[in-house]
Amino acid sequence: MHTVTWEGNRRFTARTPDGREGRFDIPESKGGEGTAPTPMEAVLHALAGCAAIDVVGILEKMRQSPTGLRVEVDADRAEDHPKVFTEIRLRFVVTGDVDQDKAERAVALSADKFCSVSAMLKPGVEIRHEVVVEG
Repeated sequence: MHTVTWEGNRRFTARTPDGREGRFDIPESKGGEGTAPTPMEAVLHALAGCAAIDVVGILEKMRQSPTGLRVEVDADRAEDHPKVFTEIRLRFVVTGDVDQDKAERAVALSADKFCSVSAMLKPGVEIRHEVVVEG
């Protein structure tokens, strides 16, 4: 079973059934220690990570040769509670011998078909993508 355990102050440890761990915290300015991502930051990281895993795998299947991938993610949130994301922007920076059109296709396939995190967020959040290939 997945668990989240309070470790004191506003710090929590998440554990998977097989023992892998992650941490959550909130900024010091809001009463936390600022030692780990907030839960909302973790959602952004999950989206970027899900998409990144997809994109690298899709590019490899397209016989492209990426040597690096960085996903920059930024978001806007609602002003009122619950302060949900209203728009998320992902910028994929691909390095290596990769065709721009294929990189854009890989990102589109992830966004439209494969990324579970994106599929969960899409009904309520506008998600935008940009692809930059640096040869």
